Amino acid sequence: MMEGNRIIRFLLFFLMIGIASHPAFAADMPETKYVIGPGDILDISVWKNDALSKLVTVLPDGYISFPLVGEVKAAGKTAEQFKTDLEKKLVEFIPQPTLSVIVQRVNMQIYIVGKVGSPGMYGLNENTNVLQALTMAKGLNPFAKRNDIMILRKIDGKTKTYEFMYDDVTAGNNLEQNIDMVRGDVIVVP
Repeated sequence: MMEGNRIIRFLLFFLMIGIASHPAFAADMPETKYVIGPGDILDISVWKNDALSKLVTVLPDGYISFPLVGEVKAAGKTAEQFKTDLEKKLVEFIPQPTLSVIVQRVNMQIYIVGKVGSPGMYGLNENTNVLQALTMAKGLNPFAKRNDIMILRKIDGKTKTYEFMYDDVTAGNNLEQNIDMVRGDVIVVP
């Protein structure tokens, strides 16, 4: 019987993979691509040119320094967009450059302040929503105002506020409040 359960789980797993890759199912899933930000480490390789293949860190201003071309803006772009920009700049020095850009290490921080078990700065290396972030901070303390939590996010130089009602979300209601965190978000737990 135990072997039969394993086989059923195995078949269900592959069935789910098949469903997830089916075009009708995939159309409902939003396509998101990682956007490079300050502190990320990029592995840039130029084919047949070891002298130009290197690891670079995106500086706080969003730029990297690269041989021959100087400073190039990386932040705010996907790896593919950045690769295209860098190729355009290198073409002046190398005919038909072939590049690869890989985000070697993600350096995305969020901040959690207020009445949580462990307030502070948290590094993320995967998609994390508000509830998961609060869990990283060891949850709410007994004095927290559970339904007055705010997320502060900078968008185009302006701060936008999102509300998060803990009791609603943990009860399975208003789940749209459980947004994914982005670089620099601040969760305020009064």
